[in-house]
Amino acid sequence: MCVLAIINRNLNIMKLLKVLIRPILLEEIYKELRHHGVIGMTVFKGEGTGRYIDPNKQHGSLDFPAMHAELIKIEIAAHDKDASRIADIIQKKASTGTEGDGIIFISSIDEAIRIKDGTRGPSVFF
Repeated sequence: MCVLAIINRNLNIMKLLKVLIRPILLEEIYKELRHHGVIGMTVFKGEGTGRYIDPNKQHGSLDFPAMHAELIKIEIAAHDKDASRIADIIQKKASTGTEGDGIIFISSIDEAIRIKDGTRGPSVFF
């Protein structure tokens, strides 16, 4: 019981949002996040396959022989208290109401270390 109380008082809890979206929505989502004060993010261009298969793809590519869809992956480090709000902003902007809109994953960051100087913790991001 005491350990739980100590964990709940930790103000340095960090979350990592991993977001998979349609490429066409990146600019709009980016602008909305900036409008709400989210300034740091990493963006990756990729391809993936899952339940949703792009009906416009008749075949795979040399790199990805299975049918696949292009996607954008956004990673955002956030304070625990902000993660849900950020996810809500993204969900509202990314939703078209159809399969393949994407997924948002939220996980805990155990530790962050700035390579340049060895600084550890949330100050690496914020």
